[in-house]
Amino acid sequence: MLTVFITYCGVGAIAGILAGLLGIGGGLVIVPMLVYIMGIQGVSPQILMHVALGTSMASIMFTSVSSFMAHHKRGAVRWKVVRRIVIGIFTGTFLGSCFAGAMSTEFLKGFFCIFLYVVATQMIMNKKPKASRELPGTLAMFSTGNIIGGISSLVGIGGGTLSVPFMVWCNIPVHHAIGTSAAIGLPIAVAGTIGYIFNGWGIASLPAYSIGYINLPALLGIACISVLTAPLGVRLAHSLPVDKLKRIFAILLYAVGTKMLIGLL
Repeated sequence: MLTVFITYCGVGAIAGILAGLLGIGGGLVIVPMLVYIMGIQGVSPQILMHVALGTSMASIMFTSVSSFMAHHKRGAVRWKVVRRIVIGIFTGTFLGSCFAGAMSTEFLKGFFCIFLYVVATQMIMNKKPKASRELPGTLAMFSTGNIIGGISSLVGIGGGTLSVPFMVWCNIPVHHAIGTSAAIGLPIAVAGTIGYIFNGWGIASLPAYSIGYINLPALLGIACISVLTAPLGVRLAHSLPVDKLKRIFAILLYAVGTKMLIGLL
């Protein structure tokens, strides 16, 4: 049990750095690691992906707070954007978690693999959207929030892979887009956590010490360390060549997605 908890702490350390450094949400690392670790522990295959996604969403509550506070100190969070998109984020994420709860582990794994390939390809090509417009109106922001939240809940992330390009497209500087994305990650995580608890409540085959689809030992190990390493990621984001690091990380995503896909097939 101690070895597994230490492993969860290691996952949290990596997730925290990535959340602050790349603004992509540590869920891209947390979810496949949890699937691997919990699979070894004997978690039922029928709910394995659900528990991994739910626990990842819950851990992002802690990572996002640590990350966006560090970005806020540098003046890199556009709070006006957060206020305008937050309602759509809440509704989209909760509904997305309800949809995930009704889907099979095979469907969720397949969707996650596709998402990994899309994100990795985006990083490799390094195509940034042209800053060609301003933020849209209230209805469009609500719709955008629903899309970002819904997809994020299906892959257990804080939404940075979607919200950062959107904000760059709307003439927000990339460092501000990353900082604002970290702040948006909190309502995504809160709504997703509520949804995964609600949809997993009363499931008989849940692993020990779980509340719905949230596994508390995994959450504790990840959260304890990720809140410490997220500010480190923020400092690195302001000093390292992030674009080059994203290309390296993309190769890792291809490898992880391929391994999960082979296991699924």
